[in-house]
Amino acid sequence: MLPTWEIAVRLLLAALLGGIIGVNRGRLEWAAGLRTHMLVCVGSALAIIVSAFGFNDVLGQQHVILDPSRIAAQVVSGVGFLGAGTILFLEREQVIRGLTTAAGLWAVASIGLAAGSGLYAAASIATAMLWIILALLKPLERRYLQRRRLRNGGLRIAFTNNAALAPIEQALAAAQLPFKRLLLKHDGAGSVLDVRCATEVERERLQAAAARVLAVEGVSSVEPTGAAAITD
Repeated sequence: MLPTWEIAVRLLLAALLGGIIGVNRGRLEWAAGLRTHMLVCVGSALAIIVSAFGFNDVLGQQHVILDPSRIAAQVVSGVGFLGAGTILFLEREQVIRGLTTAAGLWAVASIGLAAGSGLYAAASIATAMLWIILALLKPLERRYLQRRRLRNGGLRIAFTNNAALAPIEQALAAAQLPFKRLLLKHDGAGSVLDVRCATEVERERLQAAAARVLAVEGVSSVEPTGAAAITD
């Protein structure tokens, strides 16, 4: 059986490492923040400690054979249900949110297992890698996606709530742009239609399409992706 101080060190390390990842997620105001990640990491560490050392008193009995990894395996699969609760499908925006948070919870559970097993170096290195992935790579990912949007082109159309969508769609169809996706967002002041093109579109062609859509009644602004807004 582990001494008490060793158990405390492993659980405290798990709480610290889970908190490091949780600070990043909590800063972005995700539902799974600091406390959630700490709880998952500490719980996983305690589970592996119990799995490896909690049944030493019965191991000496005849015909008793225990696998120390059995509870750890259940942690890996069980955290998947917790992560599923953080995944949301936003019907209005037609996007899925929370996949990164769910993957982070699953990874934090693995960090807790490593810390509870005494693999301090592995747990620390994994935490550093997760922090780099979640905090440092996100600006690069956004910049890459923004460059793709700028290359392919698109339009961001703002119009009032009482404006009809059909004339806007007709104007877009007349422009004959290679549309990939239309994303409609509503708010109290009006609505925004985000038009994404499937292939690269010349800036002049986007400007011509923007001018055509801007002539529709109720449209307040049309902005080619990455360019200054065209307003009436």
